[in-house]
Amino acid sequence: MIKVALTGNIASGKSVVQGLISKMGFLVLDTDECAHNLLKDNREVEKTFGTSDRSELAKIVFSDKSKLKKLEEILHPLVRDEILKFFKNNSQNDILFVAVPQLFEAGFENLFDKIIFVDAPYNLRLERLKKRNNYDENYAKLRLDSQMDSSVKIPKCDYVINNASSLDELEKNTKECLKLLL
Repeated sequence: MIKVALTGNIASGKSVVQGLISKMGFLVLDTDECAHNLLKDNREVEKTFGTSDRSELAKIVFSDKSKLKKLEEILHPLVRDEILKFFKNNSQNDILFVAVPQLFEAGFENLFDKIIFVDAPYNLRLERLKKRNNYDENYAKLRLDSQMDSSVKIPKCDYVINNASSLDELEKNTKECLKLLL
């Protein structure tokens, strides 16, 4: 079984690529969704931050790096367990994909055989994030800047899918990447 991580910084188009891969018939675990589910009624998170509500937590942790680190210390081991469970429960598959936005930040890269990075320029991601989430410029930059820079991540990846153009081009780039992978 080939274990493939799909990663990229916020608003790069990971979710779109994830959807394309799913449409092609491959299983994809979404660790963002896992993390959101793990937050629900999480007593340790509520005790530490006074809430487990995603939007309230985001305001707390993205304005204070030490609080973000604390949240990650709580969630990352739980997300790691979900990834390992996904691999075990689907071990009959030849290839499995896991969408992991925080792959390198969480230190999960060693769980995978191959890594695909979805890339888009900073300014394009900034505009996408502002539009998609209705964030003001400062908060959008705060969210973008909370992640490790793509220039550090890309050299650690096996494949890069460029998402600086149209949806048709992204689909073409994704299919080309999967041909190389398979």
